[in-house]
Amino acid sequence: MTQWMTDSDKPDEKTDLAVKPRARTQRPPMYKVLMLNDDFTPMEFVVHVLERLFNMSHAQAIEIMLTVHRRGVAVVGVFSHEVAETKVAQVMELARRQQHPLQCTMEKE
Repeated sequence: MTQWMTDSDKPDEKTDLAVKPRARTQRPPMYKVLMLNDDFTPMEFVVHVLERLFNMSHAQAIEIMLTVHRRGVAVVGVFSHEVAETKVAQVMELARRQQHPLQCTMEKE
């Protein structure tokens, strides 16, 4: 025969529940994709790369290309690590296929 325990039959115990503090999620680190100037890659090719791979308008691409040309380097976007890594690889592959020495790199923001 099974006996069921009711609330009144339970011993008086205070139960302290261990409450874990809620872990705050952190945003993943972001990475800047940088395009470097060289004396051989045509400006039109740089504009093409910025429009195609970074979805810039023609005016934005020209502005960034001129910044790269004048300052030697420019940030072309800020992305998560995986996206930045992919963008750098795409730029380098496109430049290599067109036989241009264009360089692109990334650094932690």
